[in-house]
Amino acid sequence: MRTPIFAANWKMNHGPSQARAFMAAFLSAYSPRKDRSVVLFPPAISLTTVRDALGGRHDIVLGVQNIYKEDKGAFTGETSAPMAVDAGAKVALVGHSERRHVFGETDEQCAKKCAAAFRAGLTPMLCVGETLAQRESGDTESVVLRQLAAVVTTLAADQVARLVIAYEPVWAIGTGRNATPDDAAQVHAAIRRWFSSQSGAANDVPVLYGGSVNTKNAASLLAAPGVDGLLVGGASLDAEAWTAICRT
Repeated sequence: MRTPIFAANWKMNHGPSQARAFMAAFLSAYSPRKDRSVVLFPPAISLTTVRDALGGRHDIVLGVQNIYKEDKGAFTGETSAPMAVDAGAKVALVGHSERRHVFGETDEQCAKKCAAAFRAGLTPMLCVGETLAQRESGDTESVVLRQLAAVVTTLAADQVARLVIAYEPVWAIGTGRNATPDDAAQVHAAIRRWFSSQSGAANDVPVLYGGSVNTKNAASLLAAPGVDGLLVGGASLDAEAWTAICRT
């Protein structure tokens, strides 16, 4: 049994002042638990604010929403993996659908970002998922497995064992629509079959579901076979709602 992971992606929300207020409310309401892990992905400008607010709360892990493929250099506006580590991050989101579809991030770039994360000691949380058009054309599994293979086949076995996957159907992100527990279970099963065929690590790699998760559907999605946790966007911006989801 894998320990459930609850991950909050704040996207471009909660600057330092709002992050400080959120953390005060969340930490006062959420007590440490050994039966789950909590990861917070604030925007880069709020990383150190959240780090400082956490203090001794080692049950909550800090993550960074994006990293660049290079460790340093003349790349204005980018955040390197070593810089994220220095700011307190332990996890990095890679290949979120908004990075892929808004900023044009490719599978190859995702692979390079995962490599950069591992070089710096970060755990990559690799996001995979299909668009509505791809889903309706019956290409969900082929798209997801292509995105997965583009990264995993470039990694060493010990790196694969440290990877976290998040399945996030693009058509369900921020739309109010979400995959049913059965939908999620089917794709998660396909991911596990692929891992088993490639590396035998099917039971080792956590696979989270993300896409319009909220307080009403969190429990049913988490109960779906093969779902090891939740990657939450909009509902994680409210401390009360996020606390309720983390208690699911």
